[in-house]
Amino acid sequence: MNNFTFQNPVKLIFGKGSIARLAREIPADSRLMITFGGGSVKQNGIYDQVVAALAGREFIEFWGIEPNPKIETLRKAIALGREHKVDFLLAVGGGSVLDGTKLIAAGIPYEGDPWELVLDDRKIGRVVPFADVMTLPATGSEMNAGAVISNLATQEKFAFHHSFPRFSILDPEATFSLPPFQIACGIADTFVHVMEQYMTVAGCSPLMDRWAEGILRTLVEIAPKIRENPHDYDRMADYMLCATMGLNGFIAMGVPQDWATHMIGHELTALHGTTHGQTLAVVLPALLTVMQEQKGEKLLQYGDRVFGIREGSSEERIERTIRATEEFFRSLGLATRLHELGIGAETIDEIVRRFDERGTRLGEQGNITGEVTRRILERCK
Repeated sequence: MNNFTFQNPVKLIFGKGSIARLAREIPADSRLMITFGGGSVKQNGIYDQVVAALAGREFIEFWGIEPNPKIETLRKAIALGREHKVDFLLAVGGGSVLDGTKLIAAGIPYEGDPWELVLDDRKIGRVVPFADVMTLPATGSEMNAGAVISNLATQEKFAFHHSFPRFSILDPEATFSLPPFQIACGIADTFVHVMEQYMTVAGCSPLMDRWAEGILRTLVEIAPKIRENPHDYDRMADYMLCATMGLNGFIAMGVPQDWATHMIGHELTALHGTTHGQTLAVVLPALLTVMQEQKGEKLLQYGDRVFGIREGSSEERIERTIRATEEFFRSLGLATRLHELGIGAETIDEIVRRFDERGTRLGEQGNITGEVTRRILERCK
């Protein structure tokens, strides 16, 4: 096991009716700005719950943080926050709203262009405290310090890191109105978050392996039940907690990590606006196929413990395991091939060009270069 330092200060408030606790968690004298997405929280009643919980408080609202939050939108939010001298932020929505709010929190005190903070998070200084009411499980942003921001002008999408939410409220009933595609993409995103930390080197930590496999196995078990009944409180609670536990640092302690699937997926989103979880469902099976020799021992373990694949030669079991992974994404209703998304050879060429230009080397061994990325993307055409 590798050396590590672990700290996670987020107060997690979970369960039915938990939005009502907002007033006691936000300082009474705060100059508060609440950030939102496109308006679904007004349709599903979450907005009314938030307003009721904050009755008697003054706050301003910023609407319109989109999926894959755009720097162009966030610059407007930062300007509004500065104008009103905001000193506390509350994100109400999914991971994209919270990701955008993390940049707003860093950008309000920053004197330069906030995109500079995405490109180099070492420039981040003071940060406005922030918290969230999470309505869409997927990103784990409610219990980590990371965020991913897009730039429309340059067709780029990058991650940055700075600080954690003060608290996160998760009420599984807030997920009941989510469209099936959003739920499917969220499950895929959660699944691949775990895989990025798990599908690397065998034998590093049996404890981390078992924790990761527990999340993966739970997602495989509950996914069909959620598709059948998205109002099943207990299953949606399981899903919500899987998303949080999948990327809050718990399963990353002391183990190598990959993240190549995400980095390739980010490029597909930046170039085509494709939903993040959908891009991961396309890339991961192809990456496992191309990298199967390096990841072989872990693939065998994963196939055994998550999908129960135990019969046949090592080669046969690995092939069946990768196929089972793709079939799981298919069972969610997601595409697993680029052509299904209308993405062709010119996109592959552009992603490889970008990776070569940046000197990108991905994966747990830093050996996924531009040309290896080409092989992965060709595999999932």
